[in-house]
Order: sequence, then C-alpha cells, then structure tokens
Amino acid sequence: MKTPVCSYGIMLVLLSLLAVLQATTALKNGIDIYSLTVDSKVSSRFAHTVVTSRVVNKAETVQEATFQMELPKKAFITNFSMDTAEGISTLDQRPHWEAPGVSVDSVNWIIDGVTYPGNIKEKVAAQKEYSAAVARGESAGLVKATGRNMERFQVSVNVAPEAKVTFELVYEELLKRRLGVYELLLKVQPKQLVKHLQMDIHIFEPQGISFLETESTFMTNELADALTVSQNMTKAHIRFKPTLSQQRKSPEQQDTVLNGNFIVRYDVNRTVSGGSIQIENGYFVHYFAPEGLPTIPKNVIFVIDQSGSMAGRKIQQTREALIKIVDDLGPKDQFNLVCFNEEATQWKPSLVPASAENMKEARNFAAGIMARGGTNINDAVLLAVQLLERANKQELLPAGSVSLIILLTDGDPTVGETNRANIQKNVQEAISGQCSLFCLGFGFHVSYAFLEKLALDNGGLARRIYEDSDSALQLQDFYQEVANPLLMKVAFEYPSNAVEEVTQDNFRLLFKGSEMVVAGKLRDKGPDVLSAKVRGQLHLQNITFQTEASVAEKEEEFRSPKYIFHSFMERLWAYLTIQQLLERAVSASDSEKQALETRALSLSLNYSFVTPLTSMVVTKPEGQEESRVAEKPMENENRHRNIHVGQSFFRSHSTGDGRSRITAGTSERLSSFQRRFGPPGPLHPPRGPFLPDHMLLPDISLAPPVPEGVFHDMDLRTKETIIMAAPPPAPIQAPPVILPLPGQSVDWLCVDIKRSQGLMKLLSDPDQGVEVTGQYETEKAQFAWIEVTFKNPQLQVRASPEHVVVTRNRRSTAHKWKETLFSVIPGLKMTMDSAGLLLLTSPDKVTIGLLSWDGPGKGLRLLLQDTDRFSSHVGGALGQFYQDVLWGPPAAADDNKRTLRVQGHDHPATRELKLDYQEGLPGREISCWSVEL
Repeated sequence: MKTPVCSYGIMLVLLSLLAVLQATTALKNGIDIYSLTVDSKVSSRFAHTVVTSRVVNKAETVQEATFQMELPKKAFITNFSMDTAEGISTLDQRPHWEAPGVSVDSVNWIIDGVTYPGNIKEKVAAQKEYSAAVARGESAGLVKATGRNMERFQVSVNVAPEAKVTFELVYEELLKRRLGVYELLLKVQPKQLVKHLQMDIHIFEPQGISFLETESTFMTNELADALTVSQNMTKAHIRFKPTLSQQRKSPEQQDTVLNGNFIVRYDVNRTVSGGSIQIENGYFVHYFAPEGLPTIPKNVIFVIDQSGSMAGRKIQQTREALIKIVDDLGPKDQFNLVCFNEEATQWKPSLVPASAENMKEARNFAAGIMARGGTNINDAVLLAVQLLERANKQELLPAGSVSLIILLTDGDPTVGETNRANIQKNVQEAISGQCSLFCLGFGFHVSYAFLEKLALDNGGLARRIYEDSDSALQLQDFYQEVANPLLMKVAFEYPSNAVEEVTQDNFRLLFKGSEMVVAGKLRDKGPDVLSAKVRGQLHLQNITFQTEASVAEKEEEFRSPKYIFHSFMERLWAYLTIQQLLERAVSASDSEKQALETRALSLSLNYSFVTPLTSMVVTKPEGQEESRVAEKPMENENRHRNIHVGQSFFRSHSTGDGRSRITAGTSERLSSFQRRFGPPGPLHPPRGPFLPDHMLLPDISLAPPVPEGVFHDMDLRTKETIIMAAPPPAPIQAPPVILPLPGQSVDWLCVDIKRSQGLMKLLSDPDQGVEVTGQYETEKAQFAWIEVTFKNPQLQVRASPEHVVVTRNRRSTAHKWKETLFSVIPGLKMTMDSAGLLLLTSPDKVTIGLLSWDGPGKGLRLLLQDTDRFSSHVGGALGQFYQDVLWGPPAAADDNKRTLRVQGHDHPATRELKLDYQEGLPGREISCWSVEL
C-alpha cells in the first residue's frame, strides 16, 4: 500500500452517516433493539446509506420505541419507512414526534403488517399538514440540525406487547473533498446491547485506493477484534460486527461500551492529468484534482472584527489563529491586516511581502488586537478592496497572483451602512470580479444568510465558526483550505455531440486539497470515446489538460452488483445539479431565483430528494387527518444560544433558626470527619477569624477526644475550642517525565525540570523519524505543550492542557482529554483511554505516551516505552540519557544517592517515591531515580 507524501498526498473526505437508535429507557420500558444495521455503499464518491433498526416490545403493555439517527447536513434523505412483522393483529398505536419541552398529543395509528413510507412532496403541497401541526404546538419537522456537520432524524411510535417494528431510513450524498480527506463518520449510540449489530461500508474507486485508515472514540482491544478491513486496488470493505460480550462494558454489566464515532478515511491515486472520467448507465462524472502543480502566489487581506461582541474568548482565539495563519504564509505571498469596530484601520499602508521581519511584526500586532465598539462591516471590506486596487494600479501585485479577502465577524452591521442589501451591493460593485471574498461567521448571533450571499456574490464561500475550545483550529483549517491556490479560471470542455445537461463547468479557483466535479448526460448515439479538455491558468502561463475515456470500458467498471448500487451516477448528477442551483439562487435576482428554484424543485421531486424545496410526508393509515413532515433544516438565525456554565461554590444557607444548612461540598467533608470521629452534635457557624464563614464544625461538647494527628485552637473571643486536622503529609508527585532506564527492565528515571528551558527539544531520533519538543513553564511546574512529530507517516500530535490536536495533510482535529480514541493508520496506532493516557505506538519504534494528569502536581506528563528501540543517533534533552550513560557508586552515607554521568556531565540522582500514571488514575507508587534538568 502506498503512503501519500504530505506535500502532495490527497486524502478524500467522506462525511457520512450514522445510525443512532436511541432507547434510553429500553431496559425500563421493555423495548429491545434486536437488530441494528448500517449499509453504506460509496461508488465513485457518491454514498448511498441504508439504516435499518428492528425492535420488539417485550413488556406486557404498549410501549414507545424511538428511532433516532444523525446524518450529514449535505445529505438528502430519499426514503423513510416503518413496518411491522406479518401476522400481528391490528393495534391502536400512537406515534408522535417531539421537540424538547413541547408536549405532543398522540394520534391513533393502525398498524397491521403494513409499511408506512414517506412521500416526497413540494413544500407548498405539504404546507397544510405542516401548518396544522405547528398550530397545535407540535414539532412538525422530523429533522433538526445538531452539532456542526450533522442533522438528527427522530420518530417515535408506540408498540404493542410482543409486536415488532422495523425502521428504515435511506439517504444519499455526493462526497466533497475538503483538505484532501474523505471521511466516513458513523456515530454509534445504541444505548443498549444489540444482539445483531453490524456496519458494512463498501467503497469502490476506479482511480484506485492508495490509503485507508480507521479511527474510533469507543474502540477497545476486544472490540477491535470485531473489525475487519479488506482491500484491493479499487475496492475496500470495512465490517464492524461486535458480539454481545464484546459490546459489554464488563462481564458483570449490561451497559454497552458503544457510544461514539467510528470513522473511515481513505485516499485515491492521482496524477498530473486531466482527471478521472467515469461513466455509468448513460451518465458521466469528471473528477479533477491534478497532483504536483505549484502553488500560485497570493495577495491576502484579513479583515478582523474587533467590536465589543468579540471580547473575551472569541478575540483571544482569533488572535491565536491569526498568529498561526501568519506563520503559514508562503515566501512569495503578500498580505495585510484590517481591523474594524466603528472604524476600519489597516495595519500597513499597503500590502507587504511575507518576509520573516514582516511576519514577526504582524504576529505582534495580532497579539495586541483588543475588542471594543460597534461593527462597521461595509467600510472594513471596502478598505480591503481599496488596498488591493491601489497595489494593482501601482503594479505591486505579482503577475499571475491570486487576490483574496478573508472576513471574520461575529455580528450584524451596527455602524455606518447597516442595510445588508446595500452592503452586498457596495461590496460586489467594488470587487467587480477582481478578487474572491470569503466570509467566516463566528458563533450564532451573526447573520449567516447575509455573509453567505456576500461571499457567493464575490466568488468565495461562507463558513460558520462554532464557539468551542477549538475555534482557533477551525479558523486555521479554513485558511488551509484556501492557502494554496493551484489554478485560476478553470473551464471544462466536452464535444457538443457527446454530452448534454452538464453541471457547472467553469470555476474561478482550484485549491490544493479540493476537487472539481462536473457531471452530465451522454447523448444517444454519441461517440465511443468521450474526450475532455480542462483549461486553466498557472502562475505565469496557461495550461490545458486533456483526457479520454472509452464509454464501453468505463460502463463495464460499474456492472458488478456486489458493491455498488446501480444508476447512482444519474442520481449523482441530479444531486450535484440541485446543490448548484440552490447555491446560485442565493445570489440571483428575484426573477432568476424563481427559475433556478423551479428547476431544482423539479429534480428534487423526480429523484425523491428531501431538499430545502421539498418535504417528506410520513403517511398514516387511511382515515387519519394528520401527517408528519420531514424538512431539510436551514442555517437559521440565532438558532443556538451559548450556555456558559459558571463555577460551583459551596455555601451555607440560613435555615431560619440561627444555624446553617450545609451544601454539597461541606457535607462531604463532614461525612469524612464523622467516619473518623463519630457523629457531630448541633451545627453552628464559627464566630472567629480562623475559618471561612461557610465552614461548619461539630459542637465541641459532643465531640470525641482529640485523636492523634489532630490539633486544636481556641477562639479568643468566645473561648470555644476549634478542632482542626493536622496538615496531611505532602502528596507523592507525578514527575513531568518517566523514562525506562537504558539496559534495564525494572528501574525508571523520573526527570524533573527545575530551570527555565523555554522551547525544549526533548527527543530526536532521525533514524526512527520522530521528534518531541515541548514548552515547560517553571513557575507552574508543568508543560504548556508537548508536540510529537512523525516523519512516516507524516503526522503531528500537539498536546496542551486543554486538548490534543492531531494534524495530518494540513488538516487538524482536536480531541478532548479523556475522550477515548482508537486510530490505526499505516505505520502508527493512536489510543487514548478514559483516564487521559494517549499512546503513540509504531511497529519497531519507541512508544510515546502523553497524559493530562489530574493528581498531585496536575499537568501534562510524558513517558516512554520500548526505549531499547532507540537508534544510536537519539538526541535531545531526554534522548541524552540513552547515550553513553554511566552510573557512579552509591554515596558513602546514603545508598539512595548516586551520580549519573551522561555524555561527560554529572547529574545527581536520588531514589524517591513517585507516582506512575501509566496504568491510569489514581496512579501507583514507584521507586525511581529522580534527576533534575
């Protein structure tokens, strides 16, 4: 299997599916999920997913069963049905759909071995059912947006005793490349043990699969045995089929361990060519993402909102991201910064080269950005356009370069021009096609529809940045999407006698890690060979790519029924056409918008897609008045609100009788006291300066004699004795670094860092292709961050006290500590358990462990295993302990003290008790040799 080179490796991203059948009260109400299957067939980037759940009511009364699943926002639902087993008598069942906090009246539903499908209708045609349900206060929509990239479908139905119900949901999606990765996401949350649980993913890529990896947030070593992966040049089959025993958290428990994400990622073979043309059943698709093209220099202006609403964490994360983004500018790039609140100001009078000096000055400027004032979006974007225009007139923009404006804001315009339509008009007239505008909306208070139109009007796109701990990473990842332009003014050409009804075939820019897709219908009696030309502009020259495809040979590739669903390419063409029509409608005039939506609606109905223009009416038995409607959620304004959870404090509350009522933390402390010294008498608050107001003590007259290890004092004003526990012994600490001693199997070296080291090269082994660096903060006695870099596979893992960030092929993913992780890629396995221990294991190489420690001296910790695999070239502050190490004899007066000579330098070593955390919390005591750096 070929491992892609980082600078040119292109991984495909498949964001797909998941089936989640919620049954949170399954064990209580008798609803048993006896089968849950997911079948996803990915044929040439087009995913067709079928989720099937079968439940049975084992209770003696009618019970409610809920089907809930999450699917990608870009996916279109094509069908949903409910079915009961044959031979079941007529039942009075009452299915209903619920929204949080809304009480929904039930309706009669007769089910007797009959399938009740969903019917796709025009939204207007479904309006009667929809309006009626809304008028009753019911949640008419079955689909709701959830999370960043997913939508949740949920339906509930009452099930009679011993009755069985089958739920089936089907959806389809054309998978878009983002940062070079296809990612198949399966969210697995059955909430109970399932007798038959199986996921099958079939991938067929005629270009050839060059790379395949899996990752899971719930996988254990035992569950890993339930996963099988098979692959040849063009096909892959991933099956996950855990037994009941493998699903259990422990042999004694009935709870399931399956609760999280299962991810499949893969890459395909690519060359410098005209792309890949694939043909099936009279339709074709042309994928274009050539390898090896040089990056075009860019002129980029970052327009940053620093209004008052950005104060706090938003502006802090923006500064952090901006500093990182500036570091990633190329040597041939030019840039500038525009900050705005009531007024817009530029960092420099004109664009400047991305030299080391300018980048350093820009980082300092970004670090000082403060948030205050109003929001003048109009003037800020126009100032950015003026800077580009002035540089162009002065011939300061490199020939053949690309100009970009990246706007980040978290609010609506409040100062200057505040009419959104006027701002859109002003910006479009000013840009006039000379550059591309990308809009990032921070949070949910921003008008996303306004930003989306602003971007689409000017050759860019909009993206929402979610307020979370990884917001800075989201900003950096978006920048990476547009950081490397490869081609400008790309046009696809096909013979007019060969194709018809082609999707969009002209594009402004092609970025590294993305992919252009054109689909169309072949003409009847067309030529036997389909030829295509792709024209574009490189940095300083025009270029034409040409490719040909034999219609008969390409058709033959998709004739096997074993791993694809047929006529998928026609549906792919329809899906892509609908998406592009809806996108064009956003920035079209009223008359054009009507025509675009009319065509998109026609295609949605013809191909049974639930799109923003259609609804799926879930049918009911004849005689029932109401139906439920599934609609495609939109990016609603202010759809979410951030809930800020404050810290919890322990307080005493007056009970009205002069005493105090104890709250949680204090009562726990008293319980511990009582276990040692017996029950207390009446409680009263202390009246002296010795303890905080909220601390309560037992009445001394009823307290037992003062035991050993407890001392007492007296309130001099009240003459009351106050019992106070003696200070406990200092806790045993966990060292920042634990190393196995070279040439030994039992002893350990515990390394403490006492002097300010700044940026430290902890380990470096060029033969193994691994390097570990870190930043140690002596005043906090902990690492600010530790970074592990692998050469093969090219991967970087950066751990901070907040989270772990894994970066591969310019794509970064954040993982919170103690979220379980099980990732297997060629040459490396990453695992993290619920205790927060992250292990990076590579065959025949040293194992590197990172831990976010909650015990004494909390902070990041580093440990090494399999250190006998270090090469002779290992170096770094820690690597030195694996070269030319000599032990001196024990000290004459103390056997626990020795001298460790490393590369000619002596290090005093003392035998001490430390905490070893490799087996998880709370750690175990070990005796190790402690040295200081």
